[in-house]
Parts: sequence; structure tokens; C-alpha cells
Amino acid sequence: MTRHQRKAFYFAFEGTTAFAASFYSNYLFFLLRDDFGFGNRDNLAVSAVNGLIYLVASWQAGRFAQRFGCHASLRVSFIGLILCFLAGLLLSPMWAKLATFGGWMLAVSFTWPAIEALVTEGEPPDEIPRMVGIYNITWAGSTAVAFLVGGAFFEHLGKASLFWLPAIIHLGQLLALFWLERQPIAVEPPPPPAPVHHPEAIAFKQPVSPATFMKMAWLANPFAYVAMNTMLAVIPGLAQKFELTVAQSGLFCSIWFFARFGMFVWLWRWTGWHYRFRWLLASFLGLIVGFLLILLSPNLWLVALGQISFGFAAGLIYYSSLFYSMDVGETKGEHGGLHEAAIGAGNFLGHAIGAAALQFAPASPNASTWAVNGVLFIGLAALVWLRRNHKPMVASASVTEQL
Repeated sequence: MTRHQRKAFYFAFEGTTAFAASFYSNYLFFLLRDDFGFGNRDNLAVSAVNGLIYLVASWQAGRFAQRFGCHASLRVSFIGLILCFLAGLLLSPMWAKLATFGGWMLAVSFTWPAIEALVTEGEPPDEIPRMVGIYNITWAGSTAVAFLVGGAFFEHLGKASLFWLPAIIHLGQLLALFWLERQPIAVEPPPPPAPVHHPEAIAFKQPVSPATFMKMAWLANPFAYVAMNTMLAVIPGLAQKFELTVAQSGLFCSIWFFARFGMFVWLWRWTGWHYRFRWLLASFLGLIVGFLLILLSPNLWLVALGQISFGFAAGLIYYSSLFYSMDVGETKGEHGGLHEAAIGAGNFLGHAIGAAALQFAPASPNASTWAVNGVLFIGLAALVWLRRNHKPMVASASVTEQL
């Protein structure tokens, strides 16, 4: 089996994991609402705890993949996911559903850093942008489709499908991984000695270093997830506000998923945004505008417009974080873990702030929205500060790329 054939399996693992994760993690909030009476505050609190789990676990999972191998990390993940979903299927009390969510978050954290490293491993520097693009398009497309059809699955297959459908998917992945590991690797002509990896040439024409761009993207991405996961946790409440069924909310609220997918396709084909701060700044502003439109608009047309803005912005921010993580340095598994840990930080921070706002201001239904929006402005200020106050890489008046 050639290297490219093996990578086709890794992309298949990625797409099916993204589908299962999107279906389970997003529609679980509807189950908690319907079976246990959870409101926005409760959903945000549950998500905050699990965001903290993902923050710690994904960081360590990246180190695990770097030390013991990416296949070992995938085995841990798939086995753990199967066990969690079986527990969630067989146990009905509220504590069991919440424990399943926490165990799922721990297990899935071992998937993403490993796959991110596997799809870029062994690629020459000029191929890394293409592989990162395919990676982003794969998971974003699968996530969008899962959210689109997930509401119909939830209604027609029953709430138990949240557990048995992902369990079947991960069992298939585990069997495919065992088969893949037993396939002989095709003998290919030895490649020329790989040069020491360096970021793209354009990176060295900027006022700040490539490592600074990576840090700025790592800073922006958690704040994008602050907004993103706050929104996802309150979608059941948003559906009630506009009198949407679960299936209808899946159709309508998937707009931003497809906007993000479209942005990934564009960023994959056009690389002019690489190492240019203006694009990262514009996306952060678009994220704030989209977030407010989605959660505060009085009609569905403005919510749809907000979803488009939000999807475009979230796409560029995420793509920046992952691309710079893979383009800067050699420890891709560890960098992938840090990229995912930043996502976990955003999950925890956004949900915790939203839940706290609703706890201390229960009479204001939009308290969590304004509290999270304040955090986003803090993130925007931190991003600008990091760009302005970092020591320039090249002290030259000829640098042409400015804010």
C-alpha cells in the first residue's frame, strides 16, 4: 500500500469522526433539554466542564501521539469512543448521559492531533498547504452534513441514535485501522534527502516572525470557539424562540457550517492570505458581528446573514491556526495538540462565562450573549497588542506588508 493510499484512509477516519462528533455533540443539547429540562445556563455549564476536559486532554494527546505514534493514539480514541457510546446507550440516568459526554470528550481528543500529523507527515513543504486544505474541507463538509441531517435523524431514528449510530461508525474505524496496520507498505523509490522544513518564503517578508503568526492564530482560535460553542449550546433555545422543530433547526442553523466549508475551499485554492495580518484581523471583526446578529436578531433573515458572516470568519481563523501549526516547525503531533488545546480553552471559557452571566443575571435572557461579546473584544485587543508589540523580525523600511 502506497503512502497516498494510506492517507486516503486517514482522511476517511477524519470525515467519519467529524460526522459522528457533530451529530452527537450538537444534538445532545436537545436530548438534555427534552429529557431533563436543561436550559441555556445548564447547557453552557455542561459544555464548560467538557471544554476544560478537552483543553487538558488534547494537549496531552498531542504529546502522546508524538511519543508513541499516531496509530496508537487513534486506537486509544476509537476504543474509548465505542465504550462511551455503549455506556450512554445502556444507561438512562442524567448522570450517565453527562458522564458519557465527558468520556467522549476525553476519547475524541486523541483523534485530531494524530490525524492532523498523519495527513501532513512526509510531505514536502510545498505540499503542506494542499494537505491542510483537504483536511479542513473534509471535516468541515462532514460536520455541515451531520448538522443538516442530524435533526431529522434525531426525530425519526429516536434519541438513542445519538449513541448507537456513532458507536457503529467508530467500530468500523477500529476494524479498518487494524486492517490498515497489517498491510505491507509498498516499496517506493527513496525520496531525496528532505531539507530542513522552513515556512513559506512569504513568511520572511513580514514585519513579524512566522512563530508570531502562529501565536496570533493560536490566540484568535480559542476566541472563535468561545463564540462558536456558546452559540451551539443555546441553539435549542434559539429554536424555541423562532418555533423551529429539531429537524428545522438542523436545516436552518447549518447555514454557518456550509459558509465555513465554502471559506475552507476558497482558502485552500487561494493562498494570498498566508502570513498577512489584515485577513486575521478582518475575520475577528466578522466573527463579532456575526455572533451578535445570530443571537440578538429579531428575524430569521438577519440570523441567516449573521451565520454567513460568522461562518466565513470562523473558517479563516481556524484555518490560520491549523496551517501555521503545521507550517512552523517539525513537531506536528505536538503542535496539533496545542492547536486542539486552544480549541478546548475556547470551549471552556465561552461556556463558563455564558453560564455565569445567566446565573448572576437570570432576568436578562441575553446576559450570556453580551458577556461573551465582551470577551471577544478583549480577544481582539489582545490580538492587536500581540501584533504591535512583538519584536520585529526584520528591522527594514522596505517591508511592504503592513496592517
